[in-house]
Amino acid sequence: MSAAYTSDKGFWTPEALSNDWSSALCMSGLACQALIAEAELTPKPGLVDRRSSGAHADLTLATMKQSALTIEPYLCQMAFISSRARPCQTLRERLALIGRAAERAMFTVTAGSNSHKGAIWVLGLLISAAAMQIDDDASAAAIADTAKAIAAFEDRAAPRLVSHGDVVAKKHGVMGARGEALCGFPHVIDIGLPMLHSRRASGATETVARLDSLLSIMSSLDDTCLLYRGGKWALRTAKKGAMKVLRAGGSGTAIGRHDLQSLDRHLLDLNVSPGGSADLLAATLFLDAVERRQDEVEMDYSWLEETYGTN
Repeated sequence: MSAAYTSDKGFWTPEALSNDWSSALCMSGLACQALIAEAELTPKPGLVDRRSSGAHADLTLATMKQSALTIEPYLCQMAFISSRARPCQTLRERLALIGRAAERAMFTVTAGSNSHKGAIWVLGLLISAAAMQIDDDASAAAIADTAKAIAAFEDRAAPRLVSHGDVVAKKHGVMGARGEALCGFPHVIDIGLPMLHSRRASGATETVARLDSLLSIMSSLDDTCLLYRGGKWALRTAKKGAMKVLRAGGSGTAIGRHDLQSLDRHLLDLNVSPGGSADLLAATLFLDAVERRQDEVEMDYSWLEETYGTN
C-alpha cells in the first residue's frame, strides 16, 4: 500500500481511508436499521408490518428484514466510494452500477419479489450525499440538496428497461422517485422530518411519531406504487384517509386510530399499498439519525407499552 491516495480533494492517507470505511459501515448500518424500523412499524395501512403482509401476498416481515440486510453491503460500497468526493457523472454511474447489483441481490433473496427497489434508489443517493460530507456537521437539508445534485446526472449505462414507476409517472404526470430526488426530497425534508420532530416534541410515543410521519408523507405524495396497482382512485383514497387521521389528531388519538384502521381496510380491499411513502419514511428515519449523529436508529418499543401496559 502506498503512502497516500490522490482524490479531488487532495490526498487520502491510509488513516483517512480507514476512517472513511468506518464511516461507510456506520452509515450503511443506519440505512439498514431505518429499513427494518420502517418494516416493523405497526399498524401501517396496506403495508407489511408485524401484523401481516398487508397488500403484499409475496412478502413477509421476515423477508423485508432479510432484504434490508442483503442490500446493506451495497449501500456501504456507495458510501465508501462517495467519501470526500463531489457529485459528478462518473460517481453517478458508479453508484448506479452498485445499485443494480443491489437489486439483483434483493431479487435473489426474495425469490423475485420487489421489497426495496425504490429504497435502494432513495437511500443510495442519500447515503452517498451524507458520505460526501463526512467531516461536516451536515443537516438533513444539506444532505438532500447534495443528493439532488447527484441525481441530476444521467446514468448513461442504464438498461433500456423502464420501471413501473417511470411508466406511471409519465402516464399520470407525477414526479415519481426520480422527480422526488431532483427536487431535493421535499416529502422527507419539508413533511416527514418536521412531523417526526413535532410529534416527539409533543410527548408522543415513537410509534405514534413514526406513524404520523408516514401519514403526513402519504397525505401529500403522488405515490407511484398506489397509482400503478390501483390508479387515481387508490391514490385519492390513501391521501384522503391519511389526512383524515391527521386531522383527527393523529394515530395517537382514539378517533385517529379508528380512522387509521378504516384506511387500512380500504387499501386492503383495493389490494394496494403506499410503498413509495414507506421508502420515504425509511429515508426520514435515516436522515434523522444522521443529523442527530446517532450510532444507530433507535429501536421502537413503545408499541409494547401500548399493547401490554407498563409494570
